[in-house]
Amino acid sequence: MVPQERSDSITVFFPCYNEQDNVAKVANQAIEVLAGLSADYEIIIVNDGSSDDTGRVADQIAADHNRVRVIHHPRNLGYGAALQSGFRAAVKELVFFTDGDAQFDLAELPPWLPLMKEYDIVCGYRMNRQDNFVRRINGWLWTKMTGWLFALKLRDIDCAFKLFRRAVFDGLKMESTGALINTEILARAARKGYRMTQRGVHHYPRTAGKQTGCNPKVIARAFKELLRLRRRILSEP
Repeated sequence: MVPQERSDSITVFFPCYNEQDNVAKVANQAIEVLAGLSADYEIIIVNDGSSDDTGRVADQIAADHNRVRVIHHPRNLGYGAALQSGFRAAVKELVFFTDGDAQFDLAELPPWLPLMKEYDIVCGYRMNRQDNFVRRINGWLWTKMTGWLFALKLRDIDCAFKLFRRAVFDGLKMESTGALINTEILARAARKGYRMTQRGVHHYPRTAGKQTGCNPKVIARAFKELLRLRRRILSEP
C-alpha cells in the first residue's frame, strides 16, 4: 500500500481526440474548480494526434494559463496511450483524469479528496449513463467480464472519472494502448494491494464532437486482448 501523504497537490488531465469544441470547456471548468481549492495543481491536456483544431485550442489555453500544459502525440496512438502519457507526466501527489468530451462535471471532484486519507484509488461509476442502448449494454458486459476475470468488484470499470495517488504508478506496468487501459491499471493495482473505493457521478449527454469508442473493431480487439492480459498478469510475480 502507498504510505499516507498530504492531499494538497493534484494533477488533473484529460485525453482529447478531435475535441476542438469541448477542450476549452473542460479546461476552463478544471481551472475554476481547482482554483477554488487550497491546493497546488496542474492541468495537462493530452492531444492524441487530433486532425481538427484541438491542438491549437489546447496550446492557446496553455499560453493563457501557466498551470496548464499540453502533450501532443504526433499521430493518434489510442486512448490507452493517451492515458499513459497523462499518468507518466503527472508530478503532483494526486492524479485525476476525465475525458475531454465534457460529459462529466468536475465540480464533483472536490468531495472525493478527503477519501484519499483512507484509499489509494477512487473509481467513479455513471449513475445515469447518457449513452445509447448498445453502448450501455457493451459497458455492462465489459464490466461484468473484467470483474469476473480479475476479481474486481466495480460497477463501471471504464468510467472516465478516477482519482489516484500518483505513487500508485511508481513501477506499475502499463502496456495497453487502447480500450483495455482501465482494466489493466486497476487489475495490476489490485494485485499490488492498493485500496479502492467507488462513488457515483453524474453523466451528461455529449453536445459536441463525435464518440469514437464504440467502433466494432475496437471492441472486438479489446475482448481478444482481455484474455491475453489476464494470462500476463497472472504469470507475473
